[in-house]
Amino acid sequence: MAFDAGMLAACVNELKNKCVGAKVDKIYQPGREELVFVLRMWNVREPMKLLMSAGANTPRINLSSLDLQNPATPPTFTQLLRKHLQGAKITGVEQLGFERACRIELEAHDDMNFKTKKYLVCEIMGKYSNIIFCDADMKIISAVKIVDLTTSQKRQVLPGMKYEMPPSQNKLNPLEETRMSFKEALIGYQGDLGKFITNRYMGISALTAREIAKLSERMGVWEAFEYVINIVKNNSYTPVLIRDKEGNPKEYSFFPITQYGSSLDCEECESFGSLIDHYFGERERSDRIKQKGNDLFKLIENSIIRLEKKTALQKEDLAACVEKETFKRYGDLITSNIYMLKRGMKTARLIDYYDPDMKEVEVPLDYRLDPAANAQKYYKRYNKLKKAETELEKQMDISATELEYLWSVLESFDRAEGEIEINEIRRELYESGYASRMKNYTAVKQQQSKPLEFMTSNGYKVLCGKNNTQNERLTFKLASKGDYWFHAKNRPGSHVIMFCDGMEEPPAEDFTEAATIAATHSKASGEAAVEVDYSLIKNIKKPAGGKPGLVIYHTNYSALVTPDKALCEKLRVK
Repeated sequence: MAFDAGMLAACVNELKNKCVGAKVDKIYQPGREELVFVLRMWNVREPMKLLMSAGANTPRINLSSLDLQNPATPPTFTQLLRKHLQGAKITGVEQLGFERACRIELEAHDDMNFKTKKYLVCEIMGKYSNIIFCDADMKIISAVKIVDLTTSQKRQVLPGMKYEMPPSQNKLNPLEETRMSFKEALIGYQGDLGKFITNRYMGISALTAREIAKLSERMGVWEAFEYVINIVKNNSYTPVLIRDKEGNPKEYSFFPITQYGSSLDCEECESFGSLIDHYFGERERSDRIKQKGNDLFKLIENSIIRLEKKTALQKEDLAACVEKETFKRYGDLITSNIYMLKRGMKTARLIDYYDPDMKEVEVPLDYRLDPAANAQKYYKRYNKLKKAETELEKQMDISATELEYLWSVLESFDRAEGEIEINEIRRELYESGYASRMKNYTAVKQQQSKPLEFMTSNGYKVLCGKNNTQNERLTFKLASKGDYWFHAKNRPGSHVIMFCDGMEEPPAEDFTEAATIAATHSKASGEAAVEVDYSLIKNIKKPAGGKPGLVIYHTNYSALVTPDKALCEKLRVK
């Protein structure tokens, strides 16, 4: 569903109730088109986070609980906002008409410490979304997206210009519609009711229009339309998240949706902030990771393709080495029957002493060589293939280890939560010998990211690595000998540590929960049952010269568990 005017009205209503009167404590810009304002209310201990996004695929404004990582160097737009709005007080939040735009009014202080008004206009309009910063006279100071004549002929967003609403689409405001006008417009209309509503009225998404059409089957067309419009007029919103049978978010709405019947599940959320976090959170994280690590994705995928081709060729060469025993047999037969052979012979039928039935075998000969030279030729071919077989087996083991490592790096992108983790993966690849394939990268000291933290039912702390660098640090630096180590058997995935050194042996329930965390944060997370190995840290060793995250162990237990994202989310410490 698009973030329509009805959804924006619901979010604005929530912001009015919770944010008006709050002061701006901090300002961050996690992404190029995202802003986060940390707000503090005098009578509320915990700060609030106001998230505004002008991303083409994830435009929205809401109170968020997502933990977004911030760049080490704040962008210019962030520095400008900090200069003007740090410590400012939110005095109002309003929707501009029934458009997908809202205006936040702030009371700030100028350079002379006089009170002044500032405005932030958040436009939620798909690829045309924007966040515009204006002064007291609604003149544009700056914006997340500067729009000049080369970008748009219809509307420019440039510093110094007076803010103007986006061009009208010549549609009616549904909040001002009357029964008579509505019914007159429907006279003679034979098409789809949902399309009639979206074409005639501003700010109504296709999902809302379809729901009105569905409701009209039992309460009449105008009555269904009026029912939805009255929800907006009376601020009687209900945050509804619609999931498929696998639990993935599919749609969201500001009122209950019935059009899907039992094919999808409707879930009522506690607030519009949490609703929007649930819907956009995972999708946006994936998009951000792909954007930040696109070059690494290509590097790893190309390396995997190269190694797979190399392994396939090595297998072909190894299969050819099977002939070596035939060459040795021919050399032995020529040597044992050398008195019968002469130079110039092209073949010789000789008794095969290796055959229990002592059958004759035809041995090809080089007529240009004498019998002894023919025997030596076969022995050389045998020795060459024997050495090649030994070397090929070594190279295939190296390729298999390298492939396993690359798959583990690729899998760690699924657990990355921001730029810090991407930089750790980048540095890991650099230090693992991929420097020549990483353009313009220089290894520098950087901030360490934190592993995922969980708490089992009986109070045991569990840490889960997001990448090989974290896995290495968890297992060999943070964990003690008496702690337990968990990992999905023979699958790329996280090292999971249950800290219990100096405490009693954890109950079976806690072992199961830790094993479930390991299974869920592995490449086998989509399978019904996953075998997880676990052992005391003292039994886990790192092989000499091994890649980051690579370990060996010979003493362990195993548990068969089912990956469970819901359980992991419940146990996670945020």
